[in-house]
Amino acid sequence: MLMVAMVTTLVGCNQTQPKSKMDIAEQLVWSEMRRVPNPINLDFQPSAKWGYSSSVELMGMMRVAQRNDDTSVIRYVYEWVDSMVTSDGVIKGYKPTTHNIDHLCPGKLLLRLYNHSGDERYMKAASSLMEQVLTHPRTSEGGLWHKAIYPHQMWLDGLYMGAPFMAEYGQLNNIDVTEDVVRQYLIVGKHTYDTQTGLYRHAWDEAKEQFWADSITGQSKHAWGRANGWFMMGMVDMLEFVPEGTSGRDSVVDMLQNMVESLKRYSDDKSGMWYQVLDSPTREGNYVESSCSAMFIYSMLKGVRMGYLPADVKEYAEDKLQKFIETFVKEDDKGLLSVSNCCAVAGLGGKENRSGTYEYYLSSS
Repeated sequence: MLMVAMVTTLVGCNQTQPKSKMDIAEQLVWSEMRRVPNPINLDFQPSAKWGYSSSVELMGMMRVAQRNDDTSVIRYVYEWVDSMVTSDGVIKGYKPTTHNIDHLCPGKLLLRLYNHSGDERYMKAASSLMEQVLTHPRTSEGGLWHKAIYPHQMWLDGLYMGAPFMAEYGQLNNIDVTEDVVRQYLIVGKHTYDTQTGLYRHAWDEAKEQFWADSITGQSKHAWGRANGWFMMGMVDMLEFVPEGTSGRDSVVDMLQNMVESLKRYSDDKSGMWYQVLDSPTREGNYVESSCSAMFIYSMLKGVRMGYLPADVKEYAEDKLQKFIETFVKEDDKGLLSVSNCCAVAGLGGKENRSGTYEYYLSSS
């Protein structure tokens, strides 16, 4: 399910893409709607659930639908949101006291529907998410914890979940949160960066207490592909709402540019795609993984379009997009498109005692 979001978003993100490639995005959207007629069942959910996976997918669908004003797809997106947002703008089942940064991510979809419809209840619901930020626990430097149940920890995933929503909400409501948003990237960048590879480790524990954390750096053991994808994609989405001149913004742009150069060294020679365990491309058992590859390509294409990345990255990224389609996009006997080789899920610690070892990331496929 997540992969439909990634591919529809990345194929639709570059306004210069030829029509033939946009057709793939549209086919993916319609294929998914045929597989899942009721959007509350996206991401294999039996009932409506406020979560990032479905919202990211629906954001991708909305991007494609708005290109052609496809009202049937747009209605599908509204159906999911309206199943959870009441007429009073209350999000059903949402508990701000869990301080789960993942729950901020669907706020971006609320803002998109508010801009599309002008319905104030979407903004009211988004405001309740922003209130969570005001009381969210933080590291000593001001970094938002990933969740209350993961104390003192910042995960790369969380930067996409929180920062773009905060930045866009602030712009729409004339609230200056830009320096705080940028600070999240500077903190995580400093504490997860691997000087040997130029990539970023999945997470950092400030307290250095977690069993998966290095006792000196607090870093987890590996650069997980999708975590780096969330991190990079969050940069380009957040920067869109952070004006030039904001303190630290140039450092984030430098981080993005350096990340592109590092990624060039870690793609697979044959397929051109990137690996599940990003920093171990030649290690036995590793495999090229579709979600991180989609995220990197999306970030490069949007980064060029928005002026964060040099123009010559465009040709590189468009070549990667074509290779992505050839490698991962499959058609079944019913003519429905899907995307292969996607990691199901990965995390650290928790009740599952997720170790963050090389073997763990391969077992999470």
